[in-house]
Amino acid sequence: MTDILGTDILGTARRQVLDAGEGLSQDQVLQVLTLPDDRLEDLLALAHDVRMRWCGPEVEVEGIVSLKTGGCPEDCHFCSQSGTFESPVRSVWLNIPELVEAAKETARTGATEFCIVAAVRGPDERLMSQVREGVKAINDAVEINIACSLGMLTQEQVDELAAMGVHRYNHNLETARSHFPNVVTTHSWEERWDTLRMVRDAGMEVCCGGIVGMGESVEQRAEFAAQLADLGPDEVPLNFLAPRPGTPFSDLPLVEGAEALKTIAAFRLALPRTILRYAGGRELTLGDLGTREGMLGGVNAIIVGNYLTTLGRPAQKDLDLLTDLQMPIKALSKTL
Repeated sequence: MTDILGTDILGTARRQVLDAGEGLSQDQVLQVLTLPDDRLEDLLALAHDVRMRWCGPEVEVEGIVSLKTGGCPEDCHFCSQSGTFESPVRSVWLNIPELVEAAKETARTGATEFCIVAAVRGPDERLMSQVREGVKAINDAVEINIACSLGMLTQEQVDELAAMGVHRYNHNLETARSHFPNVVTTHSWEERWDTLRMVRDAGMEVCCGGIVGMGESVEQRAEFAAQLADLGPDEVPLNFLAPRPGTPFSDLPLVEGAEALKTIAAFRLALPRTILRYAGGRELTLGDLGTREGMLGGVNAIIVGNYLTTLGRPAQKDLDLLTDLQMPIKALSKTL
């Protein structure tokens, strides 16, 4: 595969990304995504070199818990928590002691980040009150960074979360702007972007990624990588669709392993300095061997334990993998 100048794209990427620290453009990412499978080993090795040079060997470990599960009014076609679909997930709220215990359990794994998630369009006063109480209770009980993922925010809510000391806010763009209307119809890509802009301006770290395998084209994956690079998030969680019963995407096929690994490496080459986190779906798409290859192909963060409505790998299994790969867990810090 050659770029528009006729040079090998991996050679170009080595000079541009590894040596100069400049991420690949949308067109260059597309060339990486369409490399033949026999170039995968070289691609992963380059992505790993980029990660080591611009991010270092440390891996950030995070746990997540759902404060409010199910009953969401939005129609995100991948999500079993949407109240508009006939999925088996029902609305449930955690109480504060359960939230604190989940944070303690997360800290015991060595994780430095604990994310409070709620299935909502955006937080109402009841939810903000619970988050306020929960953040204080967690901070009183355990030393861990607290992140939140509560949907779309108003400026007042952004300011309040920042004042609480929320370390990082997650709000995924989910997919390329051009594909978003095929994934969600009850709100726009631009509304999500506006929340992310307010979060960044308020001084919180921005966590923004998406899901691969929602019927997007390979060109749209390259578009999405470029749009994330334009946003410049501190962290990009990379999910692979695990089709959920009762959702419009329940019959979509799993992403093939080689395709998933090319995507990981391509996103690393587009975002050389960003925390690139393994998130949902990797267990199905990649399995144990693929998870290891991804950790050696650009990933430098991982969610341990279970996700919001799906089971993950046992936390100790991932921690043992990091030990085997001689990748130290990032120490607790209030800044990147």
